[in-house]
Amino acid sequence: MARRRKGRDISGWVIIDKPAGPTSTAVVNKVRWAFEAKKAGHAGTLDPAATGLLAIALGEATKTVPYVTDALKAYRFTIRFGQGTNTDDAEGEVIAESDTRPEDDAIRTALAPFIGDILQVPPKYSAVKIDGERAYALARDDEDFEIAARPLYVDSLELVARPDADTAVLEMVCGKGGYVRSIARDLGAALGCHAHVLELRRIWSGSFDTEGALTWEELEAKARTPELDAHIRPLEEGLVDLPRLPCTPEGAARLRNGNPGMVMAAPDVEYGDTAWAAYQGKPVAIGIYRSGELHPARVFNLPEAE
Repeated sequence: MARRRKGRDISGWVIIDKPAGPTSTAVVNKVRWAFEAKKAGHAGTLDPAATGLLAIALGEATKTVPYVTDALKAYRFTIRFGQGTNTDDAEGEVIAESDTRPEDDAIRTALAPFIGDILQVPPKYSAVKIDGERAYALARDDEDFEIAARPLYVDSLELVARPDADTAVLEMVCGKGGYVRSIARDLGAALGCHAHVLELRRIWSGSFDTEGALTWEELEAKARTPELDAHIRPLEEGLVDLPRLPCTPEGAARLRNGNPGMVMAAPDVEYGDTAWAAYQGKPVAIGIYRSGELHPARVFNLPEAE
């Protein structure tokens, strides 16, 4: 018999303003412990040295994680010119240097090819799997290996500040799977001067941003107290990019049992679109809309409204 997971049956989102230092997994574990939650997960990894928005899903909200992960995300980051590192950030060893420093106009010109649908090679110190092994593990063992380029959509990439000749501050909005460290590395190569990331901060992801986010200090101070629950956001905040379809009582009952259920059509929803059904204001299921019915892919086990 499987062991029952201890903890509270709570569902929703907790938005953390992650400090530099802890891994994303460590933040998830801390949040789960602080809220005494049975289940928790995050929507998009941040490197340990990175700061900013980390969206943590509790309970049934973990079923909406893929829809937040797939959404656009925004990063502000500082690049250091003249040095390439083996990790493509300031945590690594300097492996290449240059006295060249680009002008602002040259940076702006070089950014253009990085916008749109591009191919990007992840850093060797990353969690990408190579023949079943993590790339960072192979890199630490000095293994010789290559990582295949992966598609990435970059919505925008702009130079927003130039503190000095050695550094530049950029902002990027991109889709799922983007590595800011690769952008810095490849931009340095395009400018002929080498580069790596000095600082990185995620400022928003999908419908979530850092305004009102829970800080690490607040999390520790309020851990396992009733005051902490005020920071739980509704599960449906992870679904704002999907259309909402009200459903009938009968439809809700069928959806909760994993069967197609009747929903009320919306003008912006077409056959085959992904949408979510709501009954009495609460999410019931996510699925595919087909001819007046939602065919569920994920069903939410939430208490029914009284």
